[in-house]
Formats: sequence, structure tokens, C-alpha cells
Amino acid sequence: MVAVSLSTQLVWLFVLAAPVACIAWTVTHEQVFAEAREWCERRSEDRRRSILVRKFFYLFTCEYCFSHYMSAVAVGLSGFRLLVGGWTGAAIAWLAIVWVANVYMSLFVRLRLDIKRERVEIDVEEQVNARGKRRSA
Repeated sequence: MVAVSLSTQLVWLFVLAAPVACIAWTVTHEQVFAEAREWCERRSEDRRRSILVRKFFYLFTCEYCFSHYMSAVAVGLSGFRLLVGGWTGAAIAWLAIVWVANVYMSLFVRLRLDIKRERVEIDVEEQVNARGKRRSA
């Protein structure tokens, strides 16, 4: 096992969490995967299917759930270990990446809501200004 400094491990943690968050958000929220997500959602709610099948399909509709699988893929492909080597370091890395990725997604949601609110406020202000100009004309 090659000793890696804690600062290097932290850089890896925050860098690996970014693509995990990006992929998890895109698959579970964006329009490009809407049809596939809706298909998975229907399968996850079908009570005729076994619970394992329902949960498997559900993971494609929940960014938190999906981030666990994407994090496992990231750890597996990169060989990233956090704090210690072996499977313990892989497990710690896996869960830490999930946590950081979900912080990233929460910040992204907050940013999108702030931008949307600002757009609505600007639209209302423009409508008020347009009414004021019509009245004064």
C-alpha cells in the first residue's frame, strides 16, 4: 500500500464526489432521462413485483439512493481509499463520497431555487414597471 497524504486524500474525496453528484442528479432529475426515469418509477410502484425488483428500479428515481451506487463505482474504478487501506478505507471512502456528493446536490438545488426566485422577482418588477408606464402615458 502506498502512503497518501491526508490532503491528497481530501482532494480526491472532493473531486470524486463531483462526478458522482453530477451523474446522480442528471439521471434522477434532468429531462434527458425523463422517459427512462418514469419507466423505472412505474416499475418501482408495481406491487406485483418483488420488493428487490421494486427497490432496484427505485434507485434510478432517487438522487440519494443513486449516489450510493455511483459512489461505489467511483471507488471501484479509482481504487480510492480514505484514511486507511483495504476494504475499510474503501468503505469509508464510499460513504464519504456519498455524503459530499449529496452536499453538492443540496447546494445545487439551493442555487437553482435562488435563481428561479430572482427570475420571478424580476418578472414581477418588470410587470409593475410596464403598468406604471402605461398609466403615465
